[in-house]
Amino acid sequence: MGRGGQKRDVIASDRSRAGSDVLTWAEISRHVTNNDRWIVIGGEVYDVTEWSKKHPGGPRLIGHYAGQDATDAFGAFHNNGDHVRKFLKPLHVGSVEGYTDNDLDKDFRELKSTAVKMGWFQPSYTFYTLVVGHVVLFQVLTYMVLHWFDVTWWSVLLSLACFTIAQSQAGWTQHDFGHLSVFKHSWLDHGVHHFLIGIIMGASSSWWNHMHYQHHAKPNVINKDPDVRLEQLFVVGDEMPKTVAKKKKKSMPFNLQHKYFFALGPPLLYPVYFQIMLFRHMITRRLWNELTYSMVFYISYIYLFVPKLGFFGAVAMYFAMRCLESHWFTWVSQSNHIPMTVRSDQSLPWLVMQLNATCDIEKSPFNDWFTGHLNFQIEHHLFPTMPRHNLYKVAPLVQSLCKKHGIPYTVKPLLQSFVDIVRSLKVSGEMWKEAYEEIHS
Repeated sequence: MGRGGQKRDVIASDRSRAGSDVLTWAEISRHVTNNDRWIVIGGEVYDVTEWSKKHPGGPRLIGHYAGQDATDAFGAFHNNGDHVRKFLKPLHVGSVEGYTDNDLDKDFRELKSTAVKMGWFQPSYTFYTLVVGHVVLFQVLTYMVLHWFDVTWWSVLLSLACFTIAQSQAGWTQHDFGHLSVFKHSWLDHGVHHFLIGIIMGASSSWWNHMHYQHHAKPNVINKDPDVRLEQLFVVGDEMPKTVAKKKKKSMPFNLQHKYFFALGPPLLYPVYFQIMLFRHMITRRLWNELTYSMVFYISYIYLFVPKLGFFGAVAMYFAMRCLESHWFTWVSQSNHIPMTVRSDQSLPWLVMQLNATCDIEKSPFNDWFTGHLNFQIEHHLFPTMPRHNLYKVAPLVQSLCKKHGIPYTVKPLLQSFVDIVRSLKVSGEMWKEAYEEIHS
């Protein structure tokens, strides 16, 4: 008998042993491979093996919860949970034996219910009109500055500043629509998302979804969060340095990573890595519609700026902007995560996992604008579909809940959070060196 037949027999025997469709966690935890995936939502077990291939968030996202309780992850990602549950009915396998919610889960879900009742999941369309409007304004000013004035060093720098602001703020804004937190209707949010990330930024919405939703599902979890798949260049946390030291005899000098981070991290993430990966994603997956959106950006840029700056000047302008944008994005996004806990999957409760991996940055008008309200990273990770302008409102309730259950809740000044990135890289690099020398001496 082939392996496929053996696997089907194993699954059949599992269900037979379940008897009255009551399954133990020991049974459920065996179904964790690409060809055999079970997840738990609200104490009910579902076989998502085939469905995961059709899942809008991609097979990896739902696969990260194979053999685990995905109740709160399911609630966090779906605005219309009742509607989605209809698709789960044919996938139902059984119920978890003795399934009960613990006090932490109950309190968290009660907190979310309170936030819903308070209207904090409802967007302000005035806010988003202004946010999208100021992105378009700076994008237009990027060209108009060169049109109104002669091409001089100061007009080019002013245009570059407008370009960087437009692209960086478009990045924070597309993030909201990508999470379906504005219109609450998939096709409307996806439409604006395509406009912002494709036509305004020249990138791919599905590539962003593929990467970012995995990050949200398992933040700072090794081998699951793509944002910490860094071992080719960096080691982070206290587990990865030791693992990399054991596997590799020759590698990067990670003990110096806090120094070469300034050359390889923020300056090159957008201009090199993202440029390669997003086009690779669109072409290999034949996403011709998204490639068309992105080409609108590049063709319009060439049409508008080559006559003003010349071909090489326009190319230099573009990559200078991407380098500045990359700095902006990297320092902000990593300030909330890299200094926090990075480890392998431990199937932690949703609240605990998110608090281990995220921290907040102090609120101020500048910090709110500069980070796209991702200074409230804790709240955003707990409630990814909550409009960003309401995140500060739910923060006191999250702090109270964390205090009740003894869960650390970290808030930092903006500059301190940047310093902590470098400091954590230094600590992790020293851990790698110590482990490497001990193993390979």
